[in-house]
Amino acid sequence: MRKRWLAFPLFATMSAIFVFVGRQLSSELAPMEDKSQLRIISTAPEGTSFEAMDNYQLKLMHMLDTIPEKAFLLGVTSPTFRASTAANSSFIYMPLKQPNERKKSQDELAQEINQMLRKLTFAQSFVVQEPTIKSSSKSTGSLPIQYVLQAPDLEHLRSVLPAFMDSVNASPFFAAATVDLKFNKPELVLSINRNKAFLMGVDVLDIAATLQTFLSEQRLGYFMMEGKQYYVIAEAQKEQKNEPLDLKTIAVKNNSGEMVSLDNLVDVEFKSRPPSLLRYNRYTSATIQAAPAEGHTIGDGITEMDRIASQLLDESFSTELTGSSADYAESSQSTLIIFIFALILVYLTLAAQFESFRDPLIIMLTVPLALAGAVLTLWMFDQTLNIFSQIGMIVLIGIVTKNGILIVEFANQKRNTGKPLIEAATEAAAQRFRPILMTSLSTILGALPIALALGGSSSSRIPMGMSIIGGLLLALVLTLYLIPALYSYIASKEKKIIDESNY
Repeated sequence: MRKRWLAFPLFATMSAIFVFVGRQLSSELAPMEDKSQLRIISTAPEGTSFEAMDNYQLKLMHMLDTIPEKAFLLGVTSPTFRASTAANSSFIYMPLKQPNERKKSQDELAQEINQMLRKLTFAQSFVVQEPTIKSSSKSTGSLPIQYVLQAPDLEHLRSVLPAFMDSVNASPFFAAATVDLKFNKPELVLSINRNKAFLMGVDVLDIAATLQTFLSEQRLGYFMMEGKQYYVIAEAQKEQKNEPLDLKTIAVKNNSGEMVSLDNLVDVEFKSRPPSLLRYNRYTSATIQAAPAEGHTIGDGITEMDRIASQLLDESFSTELTGSSADYAESSQSTLIIFIFALILVYLTLAAQFESFRDPLIIMLTVPLALAGAVLTLWMFDQTLNIFSQIGMIVLIGIVTKNGILIVEFANQKRNTGKPLIEAATEAAAQRFRPILMTSLSTILGALPIALALGGSSSSRIPMGMSIIGGLLLALVLTLYLIPALYSYIASKEKKIIDESNY
C-alpha cells in the first residue's frame, strides 16, 4: 500500500483502454451463425422475358449442382408467378449438409459462390445468408445493409442515385450492392391518333380491343366437351409480337368493312421508366441493399453509407435505415440505455446496503477494469461488438462488483473494531482473496463452454463468453490492489468503533 497513489493512474489507463479499444472494434447486430442454408438472388435487366430468365436460372442451378456440400436445390423463376414486375428475377434455395458432414463453413461457401457468380454477366446474382437474428421487418432474401434515400420527388432521386450507386460499388466495404428503384424498364407508349381514326372510320374502342387481343389475351367464350367447360381465349403467337415492327401486321376493320393497318392510327414512342414507384414514410424513396465485404461488418457498412451520403446528398434528402440495419441501430441504442440503467441500479442498491454514497462509489470503480478486459479480449481474438458481447458486458457489471463488495464490507468491519483505515483495507484484500478467487474462477469456467462454442448453433455467442472471461480475469488481478488503494482515499475517515465480541 506504499504506492497506493498508483491506483488513480491505473484507473485512468484502464478507462482509456476501454474507450480507445472499444472504438476500434467493428460492430454488428450479431455474428453470422452457420444455419446450413443459402439463398441465391438473381435480377436481370428490366424487360428480360420469363423464358430468358428461366434459361439463366437453369444454367445457374447446373453450376451450383457441382458443389458437394449442398443438400438439394430449389429454384423459382419470377417469384410472383409471372407478374410483369418480377419476370426478370429469380431465387435459388440451397440447404447445406450438416456442419459435421462438410469441410467448409457456410460463410466460406457463400464467399466461394460469390466468386463464381461474378463471372456471370446476364444477371446480377449474389448470395444471401439468413441472419442470426431475423429482422423485425420480416423481409426475406435481403442483404443485411439496407439504406433508404428519401427525396421530395422522383427527379431528385434520378439525378443522384446513379452517382450514389457508383460510389457504393467502388467502395471496398461492400461485396455486393443493389437498389430497388431502377429507371431502365423499357416500354412502348401507343397514342391513338383520333383525327386519323375518325377520317378512316375506325372506332377507338375497336383499336383498344384489337390491341388487347393481340398483345395480351381476351376470353371470347366457352364450350362444353365431355361434361367439362373450357374457355376460348384469343391471343397472338409470341413470335408475332416480340418486336415493335410487329404492330404493322395488325389490322382493324373500319365502319365500311375495310381493313386498316394499325400503324396508320397510332403513334409509337419508346420510353424507360421505373417498374414501380416506391415510398417510405410518405417520401419518394430508393432502398440500397448491400452485403459487407470480408473483414467488414454491418456497422462499417452503415458508416460508409453515411459518408457517401454526406458527400453526394444535399439538404433536400433524408436517409433512414430499415431491415437488419434498423434492428442493429435500435439494439445498439437500447443496449446503451440498459447499460446506463444497470450502473445506476447497482449503485443505488449498494448505497442502500452500505448506507453510504462513498463505499458504493469505490465498488463501482471496478467496472472500467472489467470492461477494459472485455474489449481487449474481443480485440485480441478478432471478435466484434454485438448484442451478445454487449450482454456479456452488462453481466460483468453485476459480477465484478461482487469482488468490491467483499473487500469493502470486510474492511468496514475491521475499521469498526478499531483498525486503522489502510491496515483494514490491506487485511480485507488479503483475507478475501480466496473467496474472490474461487467465485471468479467458477464464473470463468462456467462461461468457458460459451467462449469455446461447444454445442450446435453456438458460434454466435462466442463474444459473450469471451467478454465475460476477459473482464473477470483482468478484474481479478487488478481489483485486489485497486479497491484497497481507492478505499484508503475515498472511504470516510471516521468510523464508529464496535466491540469485537459482537461479531
